[in-house]
Amino acid sequence: MNKSTVVFALRAFVGIAFATNSIWTQASAAANPALGCSVMASPFQAGSGVPCPPPPNAPPPQGTTALSGKAAVGKLLFGDTALSASGNQSCATCHAPNNAFTANNNAPVPLGGAALTFQGLRNSPTVMYASFTPGFLLNAPTPAPIANTLHPGGGFMRDGRQPSLASQAQQPFISSFEMGNIGSAQVAARLKGRPYLSQFTAVFGSSVLNNSDATLAAMGQAIAAFEVEDPSFHPFNSKYDAYVRGQVALTAQELAGLQAFSDPSRGHCVSCHATASPAGLPAQFTDYTYHTLGVPRNWKIAYNLDSASLPPFVPANGSNLGLPNHNYYDMGLCGPLRTDLASNTSLCGSFKVPTLRNVGVKQTYFHNGVFSSLQDVVSFYATRNSNPAHWYTKPDGTPDILYNDLPVAYAKNVEPTNHPGGPIAPNLNATDIQNVVSFLCTLTDGFDPKNPAAYNTSGQCKGR
Repeated sequence: MNKSTVVFALRAFVGIAFATNSIWTQASAAANPALGCSVMASPFQAGSGVPCPPPPNAPPPQGTTALSGKAAVGKLLFGDTALSASGNQSCATCHAPNNAFTANNNAPVPLGGAALTFQGLRNSPTVMYASFTPGFLLNAPTPAPIANTLHPGGGFMRDGRQPSLASQAQQPFISSFEMGNIGSAQVAARLKGRPYLSQFTAVFGSSVLNNSDATLAAMGQAIAAFEVEDPSFHPFNSKYDAYVRGQVALTAQELAGLQAFSDPSRGHCVSCHATASPAGLPAQFTDYTYHTLGVPRNWKIAYNLDSASLPPFVPANGSNLGLPNHNYYDMGLCGPLRTDLASNTSLCGSFKVPTLRNVGVKQTYFHNGVFSSLQDVVSFYATRNSNPAHWYTKPDGTPDILYNDLPVAYAKNVEPTNHPGGPIAPNLNATDIQNVVSFLCTLTDGFDPKNPAAYNTSGQCKGR
């Protein structure tokens, strides 16, 4: 695929996902005679035909820096710490541009609040490629659905509770454990004192300032436009992308890792981290589905310690759930941050599959940041069931129960197999694990085929 094809597909797909917030609801991969093109119904299915023409709100081609007025305002908002209660936190604090728009430290969860003293509840994911996320469906289409089983997919945040990129961008401003503002009125008051206010009103009109909720909504729209339009959020220029384009060869170890990653009898990682993608785009390395993996409890998060006093934003939601009787659990789709699916207990413990693009530059992994290396992540998948004592420990380091970050009553939700049909505890030996990590390191953006020695990979990837 040449660059112009990538750009065209990028423009088409971003416009579709951003404008409708739900590629699930598009026609079922069928050609539209009026357009002479086809639109993907789902990233879970193979498409056909050519990409649809880019809609009016599509971003400029890759390689350009021209932003619309809305996106230019969004860029200012994204990096402005003065919009937080502490005066020291912005979107870029947890989504650092110099670190693939993910956290630039090894904390399991970010600090926030009025004095930056509150731990957050979840690890900061990258917002690169987030604009391609489809809207949430409780039962999204899949290639091989299991009867009487829900297959949630899409949505923004790790639990999919926000319906769009714009609505997601609003939430940190008014979260007590993030930017710490008390409602939209406080956010709007801070914005009115910023030097770029005239740019903001030039885009949205001065009347938007008469309603603080409308002001916050406009801020979310601007930040979303920045994430859609700025090429740095979706460059598709990793070593793997260059390999797919025939511009570079993978090393023997990287190629072996790709084979193990894809092989249904070994890693079968592609069953969730898809290497196929809709609308002719390069691989997203996620299918946007949700899975209950039984990730170990992270005792570095204060609220996970039963001796801790829980702040108001952390519910004592474990008190009536039985063994192991922890005060608090983060159960993803069924709470506590998402509330509409609380009664769907079969979903408790499920979190959205993240993209693996730029996974090598992250410093902590999974929704609770429990692991600090890709080596541990892949090893966990491979040995979760065969060596549980290594992974599930109490705060003092002694062995704990299996799946210790879920009430025992929900342990049955942990998936013994990857849908559709690949083992969740992959058949990977020690060499395979090393090889898969080496392959994952090729997903870091910033590779120049003309100057491969300048490839700026992270510490855990250097030398691979």
